[in-house]
Parts: sequence; C-alpha cells; structure tokens
Amino acid sequence: MNRIVGILLILLSGASFGALGIFGRVAYASGANTPTVLFLRFSSAALVLGAVMLVRRTPLPRGRVLGGLVLLGAVGYVGQSLAYFTALKHASAGLTSLLLYLFPALVALLAVVVDGERMSRVRAMAIVLALGGTALTIDLNGGASAKGIVFGVMAALVYAVYVFTSARVAGSAGPLAASTVILGSAGVVYGLLMAAQGPAWPQTAQGWMAIGALSLFSTVVAVLTFFAGMERVGPVVTSLLSTVEPLVAVLLGAFVLDERLSLLQGVGGLLILTAVVLLARPEKPLAATLPPASGSEPG
Repeated sequence: MNRIVGILLILLSGASFGALGIFGRVAYASGANTPTVLFLRFSSAALVLGAVMLVRRTPLPRGRVLGGLVLLGAVGYVGQSLAYFTALKHASAGLTSLLLYLFPALVALLAVVVDGERMSRVRAMAIVLALGGTALTIDLNGGASAKGIVFGVMAALVYAVYVFTSARVAGSAGPLAASTVILGSAGVVYGLLMAAQGPAWPQTAQGWMAIGALSLFSTVVAVLTFFAGMERVGPVVTSLLSTVEPLVAVLLGAFVLDERLSLLQGVGGLLILTAVVLLARPEKPLAATLPPASGSEPG
C-alpha cells in the first residue's frame, strides 16, 4: 500500500509540473510579463514552504550550505526558469517541456566530462537518442519558432548544470529547506527584475487564477508530492514515473490550448523520453541526484 501511495504521489507531482506551461501561457495571455509571473510564483511558493518548515520545525540551513543554496536559486534556477518561460512565448507548452527533458542526458554527459565517469553503452545510447530526438523536434513547420527552440534547449542546458551542481551544494539541508531557500532566492531576483522592468500584472481573473495555480499546484504541490513519493518508492522509480510530466504537458496543450506537435516532433519527443528511461536504470547515478528544488521539473 505504501508503494502504491508513493506511485500516485509521483504521478500527481509529474502532472502538476506538466501543467506548468499551460498556466504560464494563460498568465501571459492576460497581460502579465515574465518577471512578474515568476516573482509571484516563486515568492508565494517560498512563503508556503516556509510555513511548512515552521510547522515541521525544520531548521534553516546555515553557513556555506545556505550560501550555496542562495546561489543555486539566484543564478541557476533563475536562469533555467527565465529560459523556459521565454521559450513558452515562442513554442508550445508540450514542445518546451519535451526539450527540457534533455537535461538527464546532459547531466550524464557532464558526469563523464567533469567527473570522469565511465561512458557505458547504455549511457552512450541514451545520449545519442536524446540528441537525435532534439534534432527531430527542431521542426519549424511544426509551429515553433527558432527562438522558441533555442530557449527550450537553453533551459535544458542550464537545468543540467543546476542538477549537476545541486548534488554537491545541498549538503545536509534536506529537500524541504533546500527548496524553500532556492525558490525564495529566485523570488527575490525576479522581484528586482520586475521592479527594474516595471510590473505587468494580470488583467483578468483568469490570469490571476493561472498564477495562483502556477504557484500552489505546479510548484508547492509538485515539490511536496515529489519528495513524499520518492521517500516511498526510491529515486529510480521516481525518475521513471516523472516522464509523465512532458506527456501531460503535450496532452494539456492539445486539449486546453489546441496545440499540436508535428509527426517529427512527436517522434523526437519519444526518443528523448526513451533516453530518460534508459538513464533512470539503477546503474546510472543520475537517478540518485535529483535536484532539490523542483524534482523533475523543471520550470
């Protein structure tokens, strides 16, 4: 029963993250700009997670660990989310989510180049599949602009570095405290960007509802259910089940926003997800170093 609950929690987390792009596009359509959307998302999510920390009496990280988490949020998470939400302006939510899922293959490549880990046949095959899938998704006839593709790939690159670094920085902070500090730090940076650029608040009730859902559902619920599920089923099963995220993004994009992937983009997305499944095998350490702030999401 505990395993079933864990599986359901991970699927809920993946679905929550998968809806990220849909809520973002609705917020944009209501007149909000990127710094405003992400300031509201991260700051409100950090406040909720901070309240959870108080209830659970979770201590705040200190010293070098705290400084490292602040940098992860202010630089890594800000860079990734900025690229991801910029891509959403020029590509469908489903395609943007599929491109983000390049990050496991990129983390595997970083482990080989930086840490000197062995390039196994499975890992090499996964990297080739992921890169080949990306080449197929770059189908401008499928409705995405070149700018959307570039920012989608950039989001995956930044997120890969974030994941690779977070395993070294998070230390003993724990997932809840790490998530709170990282999201709070990102919220502060976006608050400064919003102040410099000028806020653009949603002009409709639907836009405000989308931002509320973005913060509570696609951030707080997604993060908490991810870690609760991982405690029950382990990182390997979590990595495999998390591939539901881009699938949900594609389906929601089709049903809610009438977005469609071309045949080539669909095949490319399937190759990327196949690579993720291969990299989630127990022999691959990537599955045990999932990012502390957002689990599989990214955004």
